[in-house]
Amino acid sequence: MGDLLTQWLSNLTDTQKNLLHTVDFILVLILTYMVLMIIGERRTLWMVRGFILLMLATAISTLINLTLLSFVLNKLVIGSAVAMAVILQSEFRRFLEQLGQGQIIDLFLPPSEPPPKAESVIDEIVDAVKDLSQNRTGALLILETTGPIDERDFSVPGVRLNAEVSKELLQTIFQTSTLLHDGAVWIRMSRIIAAGVILPLSDRTASRKLGTRHRAAMGITDRVENCLCVVVSEETGSISLAEGGLLNRPLTSSKLKELLEAKFSQSVEREAVAPDLRNLGRQINSQGAAMVARLLRLPSSDSQKKK
Repeated sequence: MGDLLTQWLSNLTDTQKNLLHTVDFILVLILTYMVLMIIGERRTLWMVRGFILLMLATAISTLINLTLLSFVLNKLVIGSAVAMAVILQSEFRRFLEQLGQGQIIDLFLPPSEPPPKAESVIDEIVDAVKDLSQNRTGALLILETTGPIDERDFSVPGVRLNAEVSKELLQTIFQTSTLLHDGAVWIRMSRIIAAGVILPLSDRTASRKLGTRHRAAMGITDRVENCLCVVVSEETGSISLAEGGLLNRPLTSSKLKELLEAKFSQSVEREAVAPDLRNLGRQINSQGAAMVARLLRLPSSDSQKKK
């Protein structure tokens, strides 16, 4: 069987070989598209993209005969594939289940539940902060902006929750009777990633009226650019917003909402993977068709119109 396949490949013309390579490339793109469609978390998407780049580097090093580099990269790809299979076991389970049930078309479709709007997430946060402020319940929320925060920037990562942002949950976490009320709540888009997060304190000189929560908000926003911190004072109930190591205070709930909307109005929608992938798919489809047409030397629709 192997000899027949080798003989068949050796008999292919250059055009047929180019066409075969094109089909191979398109199939890899389709597989990549299906994997990305079942993954929604931004940091996980970055991990998948890094894995794809690693595979491309392996293919290129093999193509130009960099033997040692190709060997090392190939081992890295295998190790990364095993690690991703463990980390993304629920996504891979769904992927394999749909393949086994013959639901291949469903893999190309976006999730039936649309992503939450930025306005609804902000409303939940602002409503919770407003009630906490009125009750003089101390609170500290760290919100990611343009990218994920590395856990190593925290003093203590806290307790993982991975729950939807809601007014009720935020108010419950910061009740003094709970074990997580002393730390910060870490929010990524519409998800509460963790609670009880301990943040590094700022080294800047600040007013003596500012407590540990305010100094922690100044410290993390000074160290990490892609985040904001909302602080509710336990003593006065005043609301503050920290960015770039500086505090904007005191704020009303309406002013806080205005500032957050200005920062996050488009960020949640930008995280919707499916529309971007559909646009990419259209571009790949049109460019791939043109490439195949050139390889087969078929006249394009424009040339046919001219004739």
